[in-house]
Amino acid sequence: MNTAPTSPAPSNAASSTAQLPTQDTVALLTKQHGPTAMARAEIGVRQVALRWNSMDGTPQDFTAFCVANFVANPSDVTRLLDRLEKVLTSVSGHLYEIRRDLRWWSDVKTDSFAGVDDVLAKFDPAPDVSDQLYRQKIAFIALLNFDRSTLAEMLAKGSSWSTTRWAEVRLAQSFGPRVPVALADQARKTSHEANQFVSGFHIPVGRMVDANGKRWFESDRTLLAHWLVREEVKAGYGDPDGLNKQRALMRVMGRHIDGTIPKAVMECKGTEDWNPDTNTIGGAPCGETLGVVRYEFWNSQRDLAAQFDPLYPEAPTAIARKFDLAREIPESEVERLLIALLEHPVRRDIAAWMTKRLGRALEPHDVYFEDIAETRPPQEMNAAVAAHFPDEKVFERKLPEILQTLGFSKDDAHFLGGQIRVEIARGSGHAMRPGMPEYGAWLRTSRLDKEFGWDGFDTAMHELGHNLEQLCSTHFAPRPLLRNVPNTACTEAFAFLYQSLGRRVLGLEKPDEVQRSFDLDSIGTMLAACQIAGPSLLELYAWRWIYANPKASAEQLRDQVLAIADQVWEKYYEPLHGKDRNRLTAAYQHMVAHPLYLADYTIGHVMSHQIRSFMRGKQLAAETKRITSLGRLTPDQWMRQAVGAPLSIEPLAQDCAAALTRIAP
Repeated sequence: MNTAPTSPAPSNAASSTAQLPTQDTVALLTKQHGPTAMARAEIGVRQVALRWNSMDGTPQDFTAFCVANFVANPSDVTRLLDRLEKVLTSVSGHLYEIRRDLRWWSDVKTDSFAGVDDVLAKFDPAPDVSDQLYRQKIAFIALLNFDRSTLAEMLAKGSSWSTTRWAEVRLAQSFGPRVPVALADQARKTSHEANQFVSGFHIPVGRMVDANGKRWFESDRTLLAHWLVREEVKAGYGDPDGLNKQRALMRVMGRHIDGTIPKAVMECKGTEDWNPDTNTIGGAPCGETLGVVRYEFWNSQRDLAAQFDPLYPEAPTAIARKFDLAREIPESEVERLLIALLEHPVRRDIAAWMTKRLGRALEPHDVYFEDIAETRPPQEMNAAVAAHFPDEKVFERKLPEILQTLGFSKDDAHFLGGQIRVEIARGSGHAMRPGMPEYGAWLRTSRLDKEFGWDGFDTAMHELGHNLEQLCSTHFAPRPLLRNVPNTACTEAFAFLYQSLGRRVLGLEKPDEVQRSFDLDSIGTMLAACQIAGPSLLELYAWRWIYANPKASAEQLRDQVLAIADQVWEKYYEPLHGKDRNRLTAAYQHMVAHPLYLADYTIGHVMSHQIRSFMRGKQLAAETKRITSLGRLTPDQWMRQAVGAPLSIEPLAQDCAAALTRIAP
């Protein structure tokens, strides 16, 4: 398996730094403010020097700026922190809301305005704001007076830091690289185009036939790859003849992954049967296929990342930026957690349990078998949802009632529920936090043509978990600079937690079934975490290969991704699920639109169960509010304060093992 080296070591600082009189400047500040100021001066002057360039002034201007703006008096440092906190949260919060409004027509399922919606979505009202914060010296004042701190230091010392110290660190970390306007424009364009490709990649399956020649869908049916293809595979478990449907859909998934879906199918030309196994249309060769378009978008993300690399001397790769700056969990630790999940002995026990439950040997698509709770047929589940929430607007109006059902006080339920706006997304469901407390949160989900439906409700409950985290971490955080949770895995933890409560909201979970529900959820969460741990590893290994092969073509990237998929599957899945010719670990479209995000889902499953296991016997709403209000610490420190222990797969594995002893196949 090509794991390649981990992220390269940080490069030297910009060459201009060497010409700046840093030591002389530190000496002047020490002379002016006394030896007790030396340590802070050394840190601040070095941080300013890393970002200072010729446009900011001469070496003499550099020294003059530092002497004029270094704050030595502790009470003045506090005043400076308060001022910069207010300014930064206002600027970033309002810009976030403006950008959210600009993307509305692209994100929400509403009327389309060709040639306009894309322009609006890509418009940036402040494309050079990061550079202007430096040019107008606000960033330099912050970096001169507050220590950015490294991930290593936060992990080693953060447990002893005060709220104020954490705020100082988060303030300094707010000022990243000086991104040129042209690069910011390109980043926005690349991200938007990748997202549009993903959200628009609906595979027409109306002509798809299984091995017996049976069509499973109405003629105009399309399925968003990979999400809705996967959901239809899951739905096949409730159909006596569903195995043939599942196998056919797996070939559809495989052809999405390797680019061999016929263009005629994607362009809806003709009405003949499409057999995805043989890739024939009406029994004849399918003709031209899509090719490597998916990997061309992936390479666009690679090329964009390469342009950002020199701007981050402390994190000079996309991998380092994701793990050290965004996720704040070391790359090696995340890789270790993923492998520990996939190698845990309890997986063999689960596989044996699944084999008995399904009454057959496991197949590759059974990695998606994770919704193991006793469910009713889809029609009944849709009816159960319809009885409570006929459409998304009723769901929105009833959010306070839902939250009270889950244990929130009347005041909290009405406050939090009243802050959430529910809409139908063009693509997959998602949630958007309020940029500032005076704004609300947005919940995006899906729906059936004439009703909300179980899938829309299930997704909405997942996004509700996000929204509750977003609102609590905005309104109840210790101070504005600590709003939000440490990383996206933390918010995914609450999304998975609240998604698991959907049946309770519908009144389908009886009090005497709570233990069984927890047991089933433990097994289901382990299955879900292991299912996505493989794709998470694949993506990490692919990006390591990308950095080792920076000029690889889209064809070479595709071939390497397929090779890694084979290797990951052979090592971690084949002993349980058999051989996989479809390379399912490479299916996730997040790899194209949201590089290196997948591991957050895996970590989120582990965190979610660790939190849920901790919450047993405690008040769900109170603990949700407490934990999501801890502030933006490192994930390690956040988990220690949340549940009294570091992030670990053991609570999930142990609860899963115990559940298997109680749950009959």
